[in-house]
Amino acid sequence: MAMEYVKRLIQLNIGLFLYALGVYVCIQANIGLAPWEAFHMGFSFITGVSMGNICIIFSILIIGLALLLKEKIGIGSILNALIIGVYLDALMLNEVIPAANNLVVSIITMIIGIFIIALASYMYIGSAMGCGPRDTLMVALGKRFQKIPVGAIRGSIEGSVLLIGWFCGAPIGLGTVLYVFGIGYIMQFVFRVLHFDVKGVQHENVLDTFKIWTGK
Repeated sequence: MAMEYVKRLIQLNIGLFLYALGVYVCIQANIGLAPWEAFHMGFSFITGVSMGNICIIFSILIIGLALLLKEKIGIGSILNALIIGVYLDALMLNEVIPAANNLVVSIITMIIGIFIIALASYMYIGSAMGCGPRDTLMVALGKRFQKIPVGAIRGSIEGSVLLIGWFCGAPIGLGTVLYVFGIGYIMQFVFRVLHFDVKGVQHENVLDTFKIWTGK
């Protein structure tokens, strides 16, 4: 039991690192950001706080909101909130990958970044230790507003944060369009190649984890 749990934690951590890497690669594509990344960078511009720390702050606030909406969260949700921002700041600080400087390279870089994010999603969702904060909020709002399709809720959230990010000065462009319209298809392709059924994942919440380790 303990060894299996350690393996899941390692898988989760790899997934979170890959997610941060994918976000960083998309940023370095230099042709526009995904909605949440635009939101985080916009607030980074106006506050002077690093993008990674902005990501952490808002992830914690979103988890708090999800809890107020009585949605259960997992250890993975908490680690997602705390770790991705740390990895992202480290990657940005060390300038691991140079920014693309022509359109063809930018498009290729953006697509690679999206593929990395899709692979990261497979890793951390597959650990079954809880949805990411933003997915948890989407689920919580979906339960509260059952007459509104989940897709519309997700679209409204992402559209709102994208608009805020744009107003705050974050770059929006072709990369934004590629991400918004490409992430679903690329994720579906990656999941199919890896024979991963995301609907079959039963996420473990914090209470489940407590029961596993205490035997209660």
